[in-house]
Amino acid sequence: MTTKPLTGTVALVAGATRGAGRQIAIQLGAAGATVYATGRSSRTAGRSELDRPETIEETAELVTAAGGTGIAARVDHLVPEQVRDLVARIDAEQGRLDVLVNDVWGADPLITWEKPVWEQPLDAGFRTLRLAVDTHVITSHFALPLLIRRPGGLVVEIGDGTREYNDAHYRLSVFYDLAKTCVNRLAFTQAHELEPHGGTAVALSPGWIRSEFMLEHFGVTEANWRDGAAKDPHFLISETPAFVGRAVAALAADPDRARWNGRSTSAGELSRVYGFTDLDGSQPDGFRYITEVVHGGKQAAAADYR
Repeated sequence: MTTKPLTGTVALVAGATRGAGRQIAIQLGAAGATVYATGRSSRTAGRSELDRPETIEETAELVTAAGGTGIAARVDHLVPEQVRDLVARIDAEQGRLDVLVNDVWGADPLITWEKPVWEQPLDAGFRTLRLAVDTHVITSHFALPLLIRRPGGLVVEIGDGTREYNDAHYRLSVFYDLAKTCVNRLAFTQAHELEPHGGTAVALSPGWIRSEFMLEHFGVTEANWRDGAAKDPHFLISETPAFVGRAVAALAADPDRARWNGRSTSAGELSRVYGFTDLDGSQPDGFRYITEVVHGGKQAAAADYR
């Protein structure tokens, strides 16, 4: 059995500067893929308005170090011409696109939590929707004609919360709720449009992800992340971004991935299907824990769901 099942696969991870997107790119690379990693923060062109240190060049280097081929491309996915030019570049350099991951987000600082819509700042709310939804639609608009040239193409819409979970729970902000619900629906609609071309679209959610931002928020590092439980004991169910990265890689390597077409799933669910683990060997099932313990009042420890 090959250790690099995605050798020869060409992937575009839109929004790969940090967090889930970075590790999705890395894990695709570890499986042998050529990965175009996009974002707005660059060593040469400066940072996005998030003003964080991570860059797309770092991501591309990490993809290559993992065993793939990483290619950094500075792209603002709200600018159609930049996305059009990116896809034309992929076509010219590779002649194909096998996997598209729509992971663009970047709206965390814009969210006002637990305030009703009449107390929400409209400019920030609409900017959230543009970053979370418009970017995904623009990217698919330009990338899918290349992806459907060959049967078997895969689109993964990365959000927060499965369809089942989001349909049953208020996500603490009207704009955040709308954004994450829309991402799941985008996968559903694209599934219908891709199916006649032999393509597959899936909505995929990580659980409670230990992104760079989240580690800083809890005042911990990956080495001592469990200390974050002092601030919130439920943090013990959290997972590394590599977990959802391995979920995407498993989907991409599955010759029967069409069985997931139009579905909404989580890294935890896919880990039980495909057998991959997080970096520590565990299989955290974040949304089952949140549903049964946090919301449902079940008396159980996070360790029971890992």
